[in-house]
Amino acid sequence: MTRAELAGKVLAFVARLITGAQGHWRGCPPEALQRIYFANHQSHLDWVLIWAALPSELRTTTRPIAAKDYWTSSPLKHWITREIFRAVYVNRQRTDDEDPLAPLALALEGGDSLVIFPEGTRSSKGEPMAFKSGIYHLAKQFPQVQLIPTWISNVQRVMPKGEVVPVPILCTVTFGAPMQVLPDEDKTNFLTRARDAVMALRPVGG
Repeated sequence: MTRAELAGKVLAFVARLITGAQGHWRGCPPEALQRIYFANHQSHLDWVLIWAALPSELRTTTRPIAAKDYWTSSPLKHWITREIFRAVYVNRQRTDDEDPLAPLALALEGGDSLVIFPEGTRSSKGEPMAFKSGIYHLAKQFPQVQLIPTWISNVQRVMPKGEVVPVPILCTVTFGAPMQVLPDEDKTNFLTRARDAVMALRPVGG
């Protein structure tokens, strides 16, 4: 076992210890299929929680999207995201001729699954903001990849925006039914439907 593999097991254990990291597969089983898990975004811990909720055999092929400027800002964060999570880095500040989806497309072409947050930034309002168009373009380019709506509960209470010390709170990750772009469905309708699919997974009263 490599140092990164050992560290990954430790991180998954700690994430479960602090949050419970309970995965509820409401609309699909945890199969070894190529997927894009797309979720609401509330905390820097979001993709860690999704990763920890996956069965161990799925973690090795599931890569989170990570903001390059933040997650490479220190040697430790860079090592963790590169070696343990195999993160796909994206630039939040980019040139006009830079394709922001190119790193994601390259990962999908290589057979990996992805964890993405279509809002593009964290929301503190409880409901996801409008989805950006990236997920639509990826779905059109890779129609064979399953799109799995995902809802994360309570993670914003574990590490609120601006905090650095996590607080033990029971969290859940609910995985919904696969979806895809319908024939002749335009971008606006798809993005609305995708956001609705994520929100439909909220716990009653949540």
